[in-house]
Amino acid sequence: MSHTNSSIILVARVLLAFMFIYTGFGKLSDPAGTAGMITGAGLPAATALAYLAGLFELVAGVAVLVGFQTKVVGWALALFCVFTGLVFHSATVAVPGWPDAALGWINALNGIMLMKNFTLAGAYILLATFGPGLYSIDARRGAVALTA
Repeated sequence: MSHTNSSIILVARVLLAFMFIYTGFGKLSDPAGTAGMITGAGLPAATALAYLAGLFELVAGVAVLVGFQTKVVGWALALFCVFTGLVFHSATVAVPGWPDAALGWINALNGIMLMKNFTLAGAYILLATFGPGLYSIDARRGAVALTA
């Protein structure tokens, strides 16, 4: 693998890691909003699940950032993105008492979030398939093929 390709993969990993590090930290600092969404989706133990989601996002984000266990973490994040997209962003949002214009905007945003989740899943599948590049803990451990 060339140093140029590895540099590009490193930039991609930083960009892919940022969102989950940021949101994971946010969920661990203040899980109430996430717990509310979890409750709204009908899942049990909302606060515990919010903390678990935050911990998963933070740890997985850091793993992507440093290129550790990239194949496993890439697949886990891809599945997480598809699951959360389908559970939290695929339904029509109806808030009693809200004007139709506001609901239309919220539903458009929800659709964008669903597509964002699916797009990220694709990026994490690519990362899991092709690896983290030379500038990663996995490469230093000899856990990736460096011939591509």
